[in-house]
Amino acid sequence: MNTILRRSVLGVAGLALSTGVVAGPLATFTDSTPAPASAAAVQVAKPDMDTLIPHGTQGEQSRISLGDEQTANVKAIIEATKKAGMDERAAVVAIATSLQESKLENLGHLGDRNDHDSQGLFQQRPSSGWGTVEQITDPEYSTTAFLKGLQQVEGWQDMPLTKAAQTVQVSAYPFHYAQWETQAADLVAEHWTS
Repeated sequence: MNTILRRSVLGVAGLALSTGVVAGPLATFTDSTPAPASAAAVQVAKPDMDTLIPHGTQGEQSRISLGDEQTANVKAIIEATKKAGMDERAAVVAIATSLQESKLENLGHLGDRNDHDSQGLFQQRPSSGWGTVEQITDPEYSTTAFLKGLQQVEGWQDMPLTKAAQTVQVSAYPFHYAQWETQAADLVAEHWTS
């Protein structure tokens, strides 16, 4: 091979090699080594209000300030909802129901002020088959029992909150659940990913 041709080929090969080292592997190399868990933290988006309140609210909305126990009960309802494999909307229905029934307080027997034998976050009644007093005053159990009832309501996802809640709870005041929808949605938005 003549010297000029050989130098040209080596020069082109050298250029290609140096360009490939700089541009090729860096541009196309993908590290398949899994990142440590702390480095791979993914920010999960908070649910939006269209997901949480898909049908709009009905009537005037109420709001209360929550203490530590009530906030812990919100978190327990959300965790039980996730554990049941249900979505954020189910958590909104459950929290709004609990806001109406107990103001998110895990109520024991209230003596003369008690509505029959109603207890817990959802004011469930042992005499109506919701479980024992110990069970219905356990936030995870009572939420799971409520959600099982909600799952049995055909089309609950397409109902206004008050109708879905009332179908499970059978309250003497069926339209009172609606007033808590905005606060319940705000609580789910705040705590769903925390």
